[in-house]
Amino acid sequence: MENDALKTILADLEANYGGQTAEFRDQVQVTLPADRIVAAATALRDTHGFEIMPDITAVDYWPQTAPRFHVVYQFHARAKHIRITVRVPLDGDEPVMDTLTGVYPNANWLERELWDMFGIRFEGHPDLRRILMPFDWEGHPLRKDYPLGYEEVQFTFNYDEIDQRKPRPKE
Repeated sequence: MENDALKTILADLEANYGGQTAEFRDQVQVTLPADRIVAAATALRDTHGFEIMPDITAVDYWPQTAPRFHVVYQFHARAKHIRITVRVPLDGDEPVMDTLTGVYPNANWLERELWDMFGIRFEGHPDLRRILMPFDWEGHPLRKDYPLGYEEVQFTFNYDEIDQRKPRPKE
C-alpha cells in the first residue's frame, strides 16, 4: 500500500469504526461490524470523498452460521483514484442490518436485490420488497440452502439414463 491518503482512510476506519484491514494484490478490504456501517459510510462520503458506492452484494457461507453472510460494499473516490471494499459479517438465518439509503440513495435498489436474493433485511429501508422475483415467490434463490429445481442436461453419453427417468403419459 503506497497511497498516503488510503493509509489515512484505513487508519480512521480502524480507530473510529472497529474496522479490520486486509490487503491482497493491491486491493484493500475492511471488515466492519454491522452496527457501524452507516456511520462509516457517512464518514467515507463526507470526510474522505467517496462520492460513489457502485455496488453492494453478498456472500453466503452456509452451512457456517457465524457469520453466515458477508454483505460486501464497494466505495469509490474518483478524485483520489481509490477503491475500498467493505465487508460486514452477519450471523444466522434471518440477518438484519441498517440501510444505507440515507447516505447513498442508490442503495435503495441494491438492498432490495439483496433482500430478494439472499433474505438480508435492511432496517429503515423505505421500500423493502421483491425486485427481481415475483412478489409471491417463496424463499431467496441465492442462498446456498435454497433447493435447486433443475433438469439434468442431456448429452450423448447420458441419453439412456435420462430417458429412463423422464415422465411418460399414462396410456
